[in-house]
Amino acid sequence: MNIDLAQLTMTEIIRLQTLLSQELSRRFEISAALAFTDIVGSTPYFERFGDEAGHQLQQLHFDLLADCLPAHGGRVVDTAGDGAFACFTSASAAADALTQLLQRVGDENVHRARDHQLTLRIGLHFGRVLSDGAQVTGDAVNLCARIAAAAEPGQIRLSREVFQEFDADHRLLCRRLPPTQLKGIAREVELFGLEWRDPMRFPSSVLIRETGQNIPLPSHDIVSFGRLDLIEGRHANDIVLALPDPAATRQISRWHFELRRRPDGYALRAMSGQSTVVDGEPVRQGQDRAVRPGSVVTLADTMTLIFLSPHGVDGASTEATTIARRDPVYSAPR
Repeated sequence: MNIDLAQLTMTEIIRLQTLLSQELSRRFEISAALAFTDIVGSTPYFERFGDEAGHQLQQLHFDLLADCLPAHGGRVVDTAGDGAFACFTSASAAADALTQLLQRVGDENVHRARDHQLTLRIGLHFGRVLSDGAQVTGDAVNLCARIAAAAEPGQIRLSREVFQEFDADHRLLCRRLPPTQLKGIAREVELFGLEWRDPMRFPSSVLIRETGQNIPLPSHDIVSFGRLDLIEGRHANDIVLALPDPAATRQISRWHFELRRRPDGYALRAMSGQSTVVDGEPVRQGQDRAVRPGSVVTLADTMTLIFLSPHGVDGASTEATTIARRDPVYSAPR
């Protein structure tokens, strides 16, 4: 098509713009599920361990993602730095692929030291984009990137548009989040978190009976518990344990125990010689014991932890109700 643009009137140019926009939409506009994955803490990791270790962690991320996509109809559109952009034809298929990705990451992390573990944050959106089969562009892509940037470590965060595309089974796994102000987006955005871990096996929070605190468990593959807060300017424990009585707090070890994610649930590993009792059974230092929703852990005969699931399974709801009736300081989680 040879057009001398210099000879066109303003009206003719406007008509041409309209025609081109219509043709662009007709030939290249599609609906797609979009996903951004990003390594958490990559910059300090590079600074601490160097380029070789950093690039190895990036490559592990890309390799695991590439392995999980084909079976779910997904493909990698682009990679840049420590992040990746992928697209899918189905929102439910995208959720399944990303869940598999995080499960694969967890399996890898079992064999990696804590400082070298791979942790991802993931954003998922569904919308209209322009694609020629290779490139994918549009405002929906930008919004998806913002959703990923707002996600917590180990979290799949998704838009309402994705939730509306989900089948009933996937909707049941979604937890509504407070409206969020995303960078570069004028309006607050309604978001959801995808509970990708099996609630029958993995608790999502821990209740400290003596204080009534109900603390969400971070989505790490190793979650550390102890009374020490900071060491050399870095967080010493993911869950810092403290009681109103400082003398009682000192009975808790600086690093008391860890929760380690396994395919079938969490395993508690005692890191301290101080007393650790799981569901009535003592656990010696270095030993592992399964922890499920409803499990009760007693530390140094001074602190009681109850692991809970929002779904109230495996006795978690019963245990919480019993504690609430017995101990007025406890406020049942909502």
